[in-house]
Amino acid sequence: MSIILEFDIDDFDAGDRLDKTLAQIQSDYSRSRIQSLIEDGALTLNGSVFTKASWKLSEGDKLVLTVPDAVSADPEPENIPLDIVYEDSDLLVINKQAGLVVHPGAGNHSGTLVNALLYYCGDDLSGIGGVMRPGIVHRLDKDTTGLMVVAKHDKAHKGLSSQLEDRSLSRVYKALVLGVPMPIKGHIDLPLGRDPRNRLKVAVNTRQAKEAKTFYKVEQDFGGLFSLVECKLESGRTHQIRVHMAAMKHPLIGDPLYGPQQTAVKAAMKKYGMEDDVQAEMASFTRQALHAGEISFVHPLNDKVMKFQKKLPDDFSKLLKLL
Repeated sequence: MSIILEFDIDDFDAGDRLDKTLAQIQSDYSRSRIQSLIEDGALTLNGSVFTKASWKLSEGDKLVLTVPDAVSADPEPENIPLDIVYEDSDLLVINKQAGLVVHPGAGNHSGTLVNALLYYCGDDLSGIGGVMRPGIVHRLDKDTTGLMVVAKHDKAHKGLSSQLEDRSLSRVYKALVLGVPMPIKGHIDLPLGRDPRNRLKVAVNTRQAKEAKTFYKVEQDFGGLFSLVECKLESGRTHQIRVHMAAMKHPLIGDPLYGPQQTAVKAAMKKYGMEDDVQAEMASFTRQALHAGEISFVHPLNDKVMKFQKKLPDDFSKLLKLL
């Protein structure tokens, strides 16, 4: 059971750093542990989640720190259903469902793809990706659906990781966006890095940003108000397609971090001539409309070219039918 600690800041602590003050008041936890909890979103300041450990406190501030239970250092096997598209003695190709986190992390210590793989593969799962990411070659965001390849042993992991690094492992996505990108076929070449104002987000052209290129083409135009876009990654950065499309002013429908304002979506739906009940169905789609529909690579053991495709999931397909 989590421990909830509440603090009221008085004039003695006003002006001091948040992490320093908490470490002094609550001596059971080190300052580095306090900083980690703050960065993971475990603290609220005056009722709102706050993640800046260096913040200078003010008299009257109210702090609530939630300290989660200690968990095992190693992920545990869990019987979580997997949609397996292909399997042999060296690797798996799976179709990841929406809502499934790939590997354990802050706030997701169980119920992940790694937990499911440990149950399914047992002791044979590759460990070269690290204790918390055994077998994982690449990842998809929690609410992005589609194809992933997983290595069953170290040799397969090394071969697939090399292809990811030299960009010969190819991934093609489908995204439903607001508006229609112009030109209708091209590429986005904008470096990506951690957003300095929000550690949960990625931003373009930030300090220490890494190169990122996305090739795209419009597959279907819905009255100039929405479009289905095919995206192919040259690099594979966190949130890359979501951030790149948002930077073009064509954010993904349903994206909770980078998506369009509800007013913009409602205006587009109204202009498109949608009935109120259809608008409500569109608005009920609350994840990014992004699907990894194709993956191709060379088998790391037998050099055979492997290519897999998977249709859009039902909820995504329903959006297109509504349009």
